[in-house]
Amino acid sequence: MGVTPKIAPSMLSSDFANLASEANRMLDFGADWLHMDIMDGHFVPNLTIGAPVIESLRKHTKAYLDCHLMVTNPIDYVEPLGKAGASGFTFHVEVSKENWQELIQRIKSKGMRPGVALKPGTAIEEVYPLVDSENPVEMVLVMTVEPGFGGQKFMPEMMDKVRVLRKMYPSLDIEVDGGLGPSTIEMAASAGANCIVAGSSVFGAPEPAAVISLMRKSVLENQEKC
Repeated sequence: MGVTPKIAPSMLSSDFANLASEANRMLDFGADWLHMDIMDGHFVPNLTIGAPVIESLRKHTKAYLDCHLMVTNPIDYVEPLGKAGASGFTFHVEVSKENWQELIQRIKSKGMRPGVALKPGTAIEEVYPLVDSENPVEMVLVMTVEPGFGGQKFMPEMMDKVRVLRKMYPSLDIEVDGGLGPSTIEMAASAGANCIVAGSSVFGAPEPAAVISLMRKSVLENQEKC
């Protein structure tokens, strides 16, 4: 398929009082990316972090900071996150139907990698124009829970979206987020997901490195079958 596994522990499940050490602990355990959930209390009811926290964390790590923007006006966040040192900027298709072309251009101009996310209730067809564009997004994030809170149960019915995407776009990075862990990774990997966000299943595990390794192995094995 031409895509590589990227295991991205969700820092929303970390000890925020020790964010830098938690980030480096995950990298030592084999994480490829660090997933940063940015919520505005409007698009989703929860309120988490913003550019100042990304900027602070960037001083302590060179890791890929995979930022997922659960916000109503993502374009307002492009410049501050670019300055803060974000690596990836994934916005929601539900709030960007009017300006996604400008948004993608701005994200790239700030040196970040653009991605688009969709909520469980949003049809997969909504993201096709953004992937097919002359200036496309480089990742699609299929939410496998309702965005806004950690610890929810994985929604297996979302794997149909992943399968369709993988068939249409063999070399696209496809990310899944929500309820991923040892009991659900096989469903996601076999559907074609290669970027795996996992929060409580990693941070709450007795051996986080073993969970990260298991998820990477599942993605690799399923790619070989394709």
